[in-house]
Amino acid sequence: MGVFGRTHRTSCVVVYSVLVCVVVGGRDFPPGFKFGAATAAYQVEGAWNASDKSPSIWDTLVRTRPEVIHEQSNGDVACDSYNYWMRDVEIASELGLHFYRISISWTRLLPSGFPDRISEDGKTYYNNLINALLEKGIEPLVTLYHWDLPQSLQDLGGWANPHVSDWFANYARVAFSLFGDRVKTWLTLNEPLIFCESAYNSGRLAPGILSPGIGNYLCNKNALLAHAKAWRIYDKEFRHKFNGKISYCNHLIWVEPETENDEDATEITRQLMVGMYSHPVYSKEGGWPPVIEKIIAEKSKKEGFYHSRLPSFTQEEIDLIKGTYDYMGFNYYTSRTVRKAKNGEQIGKWPFNGSRDVDIHLTTRPEWKRADTSWFYVNPEGIRKQLNWIKNEYGDIEILITENGYASVNYGLDDYDRVKYFKDHLEQILLAIKEDGVKVTAFTAWTLIDNFEWNDGYRSKFGLVQVDFDHPERKRTPRASARFYANVIKTHSLDFDNKLTDELCSFVLLKCIIKMSANS
Repeated sequence: MGVFGRTHRTSCVVVYSVLVCVVVGGRDFPPGFKFGAATAAYQVEGAWNASDKSPSIWDTLVRTRPEVIHEQSNGDVACDSYNYWMRDVEIASELGLHFYRISISWTRLLPSGFPDRISEDGKTYYNNLINALLEKGIEPLVTLYHWDLPQSLQDLGGWANPHVSDWFANYARVAFSLFGDRVKTWLTLNEPLIFCESAYNSGRLAPGILSPGIGNYLCNKNALLAHAKAWRIYDKEFRHKFNGKISYCNHLIWVEPETENDEDATEITRQLMVGMYSHPVYSKEGGWPPVIEKIIAEKSKKEGFYHSRLPSFTQEEIDLIKGTYDYMGFNYYTSRTVRKAKNGEQIGKWPFNGSRDVDIHLTTRPEWKRADTSWFYVNPEGIRKQLNWIKNEYGDIEILITENGYASVNYGLDDYDRVKYFKDHLEQILLAIKEDGVKVTAFTAWTLIDNFEWNDGYRSKFGLVQVDFDHPERKRTPRASARFYANVIKTHSLDFDNKLTDELCSFVLLKCIIKMSANS
């Protein structure tokens, strides 16, 4: 061997040593763990009156009460995903997503709200989107209801009308029959905590009705019945053909005591926050959480009501709802501290500031950084604590994290605050899986692209990908968080820097060996 060969071999060894090719597996995700991202129909599609689509309650709210939306904006065009859906699919593919969570616009598919007429254009739109995802190797995860109730059904009482559960079940049957051969994971409802509790307690979310202590509880019961009827339909009529999974997802705000004296008040708050939508479905007994049922009945009596403001379940309804899940859909963003309200103290609106029904005040800790929206304070440890509470309360059920994301204060592409948020929360999820034995099998970033964020309009930016809402084609540009997330997915690990370095090491070593062989 000549001098060049010896020198080349030495340099190869030095380069390989300097790169330090060590695979660190401590922060790897379990085999089979899936990563996705989410959007929702009203927030991205636009085309609010295209073809035969009819108005939803959000189409109505932004027109009748524009003052409740930042800068009086609306979702008429939004990201124009109705026309640029293929670009969204391409972005999902570029990120390497295993699944993409979308929602169906009820009024785009069923313009009257009822199954008497299916929109051909609506059916074509969702078929095209679902098929394009599958062609890219991306699973569609489909939500049936993401807050955009047909206005025609709201005119009949909406979620306060007990018949709404049957209307929803009929809509679900249509969706299952049209798309169930390709959609294997379904969510019936997105965040009833928000579209019931936040909506009727504030009057600022669609349908814009202020009815605290009454409307929210009617909505709560009817939403659970709607979910249960849809689940039973899938289980009886479609599961044997399509072998899919179905559940619903809720917004889970972790609450912890402000002081050690607030433990009891905190557990009551957890039952009001989580248990009202989870106990009827996931517990062995079913029905409302007993402690909440008792408190509201006693308070209603003191207020002069002959019956509790919380509507009761019949035994038939309890049995109908109980056990209607194949997994739990888990949305987490933020946390609160709890203390018992003082006599005469002004209590804020449920679910972010307090509850008059259980006499508690909600606040935050000074160290929890506020994101760029009023309700959002960052507490990564909260997601692990909430996951453990669910496991301890309802058993070892499969959990899909169906939303987690951050409203960035940086409107540009260098959203390193969002990168940190995702990194910190994914670390806590890994701890819950590996140290606590919580069965988390998927993570969904909210959101794939900037969109219409309800009362915040276009001010809050949650997207992995920036959308230029002044551009006629709503130009999409990936942010730093998109690169971060793509690397996590590619390496299946939070240690992707080490894994990518190891890949580089292996590549360099292989090149060295080839060149050494050629010079031997």
